[in-house]
Amino acid sequence: MSDERDPARQPEPAQPDPTPPAEGQDPTASVWDPWGPPAADPVEHTQPVWFDQTHELPPPPAAPPNPPASPAPEPTGWPSQPTHDRAAAAAGADAAYRPMPPGEGWDPFTSTHADGGYAGDPADWAGHHPPATAPQQKGPGWGALVAVAAVASLLAAVLGGLFGGWLGSTGRVDFGGIDRTPSSIPRAGAGATARPSGSIAAIAARALPSVVTIKVKGADGSGTGSGFVLDRDGHVITNNHVVAGAGQGGSIRIELSNGDELDGTVVGTDGSYDLAVLKIGRTDLPPLTMGSSKDVVVGDQVIALGAPLGLESSVTAGIVSALNRPVSPGGSGDEQSFINAIQTDAAINPGNSGGPLLDMQGHVIGINSAIARVPGSTDSQSGNIGVGFSIPSDQVVKTAEQLIRTGKAQHPIIGVILDRQYTGDGVKVLASRTTSSGAPVSPGGPADKAGIKPGDVIVEFDGRRVTDADDLVVAIRAKNVGDVVSMKVRRGSETISVRLTLSGTSGS
Repeated sequence: MSDERDPARQPEPAQPDPTPPAEGQDPTASVWDPWGPPAADPVEHTQPVWFDQTHELPPPPAAPPNPPASPAPEPTGWPSQPTHDRAAAAAGADAAYRPMPPGEGWDPFTSTHADGGYAGDPADWAGHHPPATAPQQKGPGWGALVAVAAVASLLAAVLGGLFGGWLGSTGRVDFGGIDRTPSSIPRAGAGATARPSGSIAAIAARALPSVVTIKVKGADGSGTGSGFVLDRDGHVITNNHVVAGAGQGGSIRIELSNGDELDGTVVGTDGSYDLAVLKIGRTDLPPLTMGSSKDVVVGDQVIALGAPLGLESSVTAGIVSALNRPVSPGGSGDEQSFINAIQTDAAINPGNSGGPLLDMQGHVIGINSAIARVPGSTDSQSGNIGVGFSIPSDQVVKTAEQLIRTGKAQHPIIGVILDRQYTGDGVKVLASRTTSSGAPVSPGGPADKAGIKPGDVIVEFDGRRVTDADDLVVAIRAKNVGDVVSMKVRRGSETISVRLTLSGTSGS
């Protein structure tokens, strides 16, 4: 700000009392100046004047202390702005404010006076002062506004902290625990595919590399079934009915779990037990571990693996529904199967035949072989209805060893011919002495040695009640050649208990 002294300017008379003049008092005798008394030396008033950033107002010219009032020109253009006229105030007239010259209205952004004071001719400034009435009140400056804003912000922060702490301490809202970022969504970490060793998933993962899909082509067409690696010599076991279609001149292809296909050759088959052993040219495949079917109880959890409908490496699960189910899946003569089966509700469908039934240790307790179907439905309509049957693993191991060793399996027998037309309770031995197949009771056979006669009715075998011929055959086939068993026989009104040692015959 410029502060230059004007030597030509005369000082105003001393004003001993800055009190505004009373009404009617001569203003020239004693004048109220809100900026304070004039300086003692001949120096211009030092009222605060705000300047912009580019220029300063020129110094005021010399003027008498109290220039006479002169009428101001009528403004044109912009509306009048009130400005103080000291002479008019001294005259007590209403013209204490006169219009500012055109173009000199107060602009809050460009005026040199932030409070909207006089912005006219600098020559008029020295002799003009605020009116004799109460001084104009000025609003707060930018500094005051900034200070107020800072205090308000600080107060809001303090109150917010106190309020948030109160909510947190009372348990109403826990602001610290709120996390709205996407990372707050629970996500599984590394190793999410790991499963407990006893879970179905873990058991299936270990067993599937040993399960194979068997593709057969023959004169009557083609089909698929399942099987699994039996040992490290390259033997694969499956059902007889899976490979029977190959016949003479057909082909058997074995697909591994990794998709590789190998030629398979038949080592031996047995229609009565519905089992077949094949051989492949690989000895590095892991075999499954055979379990003990005699230790299985109803309600045990089981897992079925195979290729239902050609869908390889499929896994289903269920429980053991029943034991010792007599099942004769079909066929005739030597191809008639008699299975002392494990019943399960694990889903078994066409194509599952020959696949393993596992317990929860991953051990084979059976080979899936047959399914029940709704009476009246055809083979093309057959599918899982929750009633499937598996050959017990104890029978599988015994028969497989025989087939690998000799190509044939032994069947235990008691040496009688049964009357399949009998509809009474129990199983009746043919009454005639001789038939086209021989004597009803084979001379020198186990039954003959035990005293069984034609026409006797067998009602119990080794503690197990029998109601029809298939029941008895299945019970006998579940035993081993050389086993000693007991039977109860009804002869007329008398029930006789006998013991006999099973003999054997070789099947095809």
